[in-house]
Amino acid sequence: MAKKQFKTESKKLLDMMINSIYTHKEIFLRELLSNASDAIDKLYYRSLTDGDVGLSKESFEIKLSADKDSRTIVIEDNGIGMTRDELENNLGTIAKSGSFDFKNDNEKKEDVDIIGQFGVGFYSAFMVSDSISVVSRAYGSEQAYEWKSSGIDGYTVTEAHKDSCGTVITLHVKEDAENENYSEFLDKYRIRALVKKYSDYLRYPIKMDMEKSVPVEGKEGEYETVVETQTLNSMIPIWKKQPSECTDEEYEGFYREKFFDYESPLKIIHSKFEGLTSSDVLLFIPKHAPFDYYTKDFEKGLQLYSSGVLIMDKCADLLPDYFSFVRGVADSADLSLNISRETLQHDAQLKSIAKNIEKKVKNELLKMLENEREKYEEFFKAFGIQLKYGLYSDYGTHKDVLKDLILFISSADKKYVSLKEYVSRMKEEQKTIYYAAGETVDKIDMLPQVEAVKDKGFEILYLTDDVDEFALKMLGKYDDKDFTNVCDGGLDILSDEEKKDLEEENKQYEDMFKCMKEALGDSVNVVRFTKSLKNHPVCLVSEGEVSLGMEKVLEKMPENGAAPVKAQTALEINESHPIAQKLRELYGSDREKLSQYAKILYAQARLIGGMTVDNPTELAGLVCGLIS
Repeated sequence: MAKKQFKTESKKLLDMMINSIYTHKEIFLRELLSNASDAIDKLYYRSLTDGDVGLSKESFEIKLSADKDSRTIVIEDNGIGMTRDELENNLGTIAKSGSFDFKNDNEKKEDVDIIGQFGVGFYSAFMVSDSISVVSRAYGSEQAYEWKSSGIDGYTVTEAHKDSCGTVITLHVKEDAENENYSEFLDKYRIRALVKKYSDYLRYPIKMDMEKSVPVEGKEGEYETVVETQTLNSMIPIWKKQPSECTDEEYEGFYREKFFDYESPLKIIHSKFEGLTSSDVLLFIPKHAPFDYYTKDFEKGLQLYSSGVLIMDKCADLLPDYFSFVRGVADSADLSLNISRETLQHDAQLKSIAKNIEKKVKNELLKMLENEREKYEEFFKAFGIQLKYGLYSDYGTHKDVLKDLILFISSADKKYVSLKEYVSRMKEEQKTIYYAAGETVDKIDMLPQVEAVKDKGFEILYLTDDVDEFALKMLGKYDDKDFTNVCDGGLDILSDEEKKDLEEENKQYEDMFKCMKEALGDSVNVVRFTKSLKNHPVCLVSEGEVSLGMEKVLEKMPENGAAPVKAQTALEINESHPIAQKLRELYGSDREKLSQYAKILYAQARLIGGMTVDNPTELAGLVCGLIS
């Protein structure tokens, strides 16, 4: 029989698909197995409407075999099969899908769950095959037909023999070429691995004869090779079960096997979302961060399935960056897939699933915070910094999602506290949320301003991560309460009377401060007395939006050609400390020494604040001069 030609556009699409659309050649098996499952689905559905079809539901199956000598792979199903016209229409015209038509025809009827919606998936087999034979006998027909093709040059359809309905696909695998090992797909163990990876949850058993070594009866130490039929797929995904049907051991076993973690997960989230886009999700929050979690090499994402068929191993679009620590799977039969079933259309369906996941993860974390505090703090030590980055990123777009999930160490008991908890125990006269930033809790405690604020009885949040202050700046307020850095020049902890006395004294010694400012140049914006220090003689405070702590963080970042960002600072001197009286005396008697004192006090303030000294050689000379 003469070959029939693909249409011109079909030839172009076939060539493009084989060479471009599919990223991994191995997915050909997923496509063919999904098609086989579709065919069985159709016959099963027919049994619901027509009655007995000659097969029970338990009899439906897909058979696989591979022969290295003949270089063939065979996929056989006992599904509904295809007539001659269906072979022509479904396989002769690329992108024509019998599954899609079937689903549309039955869209108002229940129990229809067809995986394959694009006939083009079948042609992925040409990535590994130089010829394909499809022998099919339609349900209710006595005659079988064979569709055969070697690719773009066309195809033939001839009469064939087959004892029962169903389809047998035979692939002749290409010879190995440079950089291409096609023979791997003839290895039964490789095939079994691909079934487990992509098609483990197809609802019908996928069977293959496998060789197995067993002890020889009566002959100790001797083994013989036998062939037994094995079912390669588990068929029922754990996430499709009801949570009440699953044990912790099952969840943990699945988690360790799928995600290669040596520990059990900290939290298991098993849920079903209903709506315009329905989905089943099984999510896990790990106990610890992967070794590469905070590096650019880390890839976030959930395994994405469509009706039990793996579509994407890491679908990044299902998780926001701030929840990138979540592992797990999402499965939806409602997804719109493109022709390769490998790349998703970025549509409302995917966004709907992602939004449901985000909301669910947030709610479960809040429950953990409220009801399992120790467990939440363990989680926060591993992933809290990621939540803070989420608070800061995208100009604070996600702050309402994350603000109740972040914790800070508190001065009250040196334990974690949430913003909600902090606000709930604020003093009646307290107007703002106080915080201080530094490398460690101990170093923050040494700051002069911290001592003063604590002495007033106010609680302070200790910010020890680089991102912390940036995150709070982006958050702006919490429960209508502003955030105030205790090292900020606008710190307001004085009484009205104290403020008035300080204002008068600063005005009185205005010329002295100008003299000290001249000695320090652009290092500070202003020098002044303060009443906010308890026992310390001096401190530096920030005057603008950029704090000294933020300046230190920004200094660590790679240079990009822009001018470095500097904090606007004020040098504050404790007006009740003996050093203040010494300065007053020097202003009247020795202004050169006053300038030297100004430089030493500035260097001291920088050291107290955890910063480096601009000119340590000059400082050493000044100190030695005063001593001698």
